[in-house]
Amino acid sequence: MPDYMETPQGRRIAYHRTPGQGPGVVFLGGFKSDMTGTKALYLQDWAEAQGRAFLRFDYSGHGQSSGDFLDGAIGDWAADAIATIAALTEGPQVLVGSSMGGWIALLVARALPARVAGLVGIAAAPDFTEDSMWAQFTDAQRAELAQGQVALPSDYADSPYIITRRLIEDGRQQLVLRSPLSLPFPVRLLQGTADVDVPPSVALRLLDHATGPDLRLTLVKDADHRFSTPDCLALIAASIAEVLARAEGTGRAG
Repeated sequence: MPDYMETPQGRRIAYHRTPGQGPGVVFLGGFKSDMTGTKALYLQDWAEAQGRAFLRFDYSGHGQSSGDFLDGAIGDWAADAIATIAALTEGPQVLVGSSMGGWIALLVARALPARVAGLVGIAAAPDFTEDSMWAQFTDAQRAELAQGQVALPSDYADSPYIITRRLIEDGRQQLVLRSPLSLPFPVRLLQGTADVDVPPSVALRLLDHATGPDLRLTLVKDADHRFSTPDCLALIAASIAEVLARAEGTGRAG
C-alpha cells in the first residue's frame, strides 16, 4: 500500500519512497499513467540495488491519488510534482520524466532549480497539449472542445481519451518551448524511432531549443513509445547512472 501526503492545494497524493543516498531519483509518469508501470518499478528495483533514494507517485486524478482525471491539467500535475518533491526529498534530485512526465520535469526544473541535479527524458512530450492535440484537431473537434470536451481514440486503453477544454487552455500557460529554456545540469533524452505518439522530431526540437552545458539525445532504432523492452530499461538505468556521475563530478549533487 502506498503512503499519502496532502499538497498545499488539498490534493491527496499516493507515493512510494525508498530510502537511500542522494542525489535521489524521482520518476515522473505519463498522461493517464500511474506509478505501478514497468519503468517505475524497474527503476525502483535498480535504485534499491544501488542504495539510491527513489520516489515514485501518482499525480492527482491518476492511480491511487485523490481527484478525478477529467478535473486535472498540466499545471495541477506540475504543482503535485513540485509539492511532492519539496516535501518528500532532500537535496538535489535526478528527475526521470516519461512522456508527459518529461514536460512535468521541465516545469519542476523551472520552479525548483536548486533541487535538480540532472534530468532524463524518456520520449519527453513538452507542450503536447498544444502541438500534438490542439494543432491536429479538426474544426469539428475544436468546436466540440469549445463546449467542454472531446473524445480521442487511444492505443493504450479500451475507452477513448476524454480531452477537456481546461486541459488545452491550462496547457497554454505551461508551455516550455516558446521561451528560453535553460537546463544547467546533465540532461539525457532517450527516444525511440518507432514512436508514433511522440515522434523523434519532438526530441530534436527540445534538444535544439534548450540551452545547457551537457545535453545529449540518444535515438533507439525501432523502439516505440512504451520504451520498456529489457534493452530500453537498461539504457534508462545507464543514463541515470551517467547523469548522477556527471552531476557529482560538477558539484550539482549537493
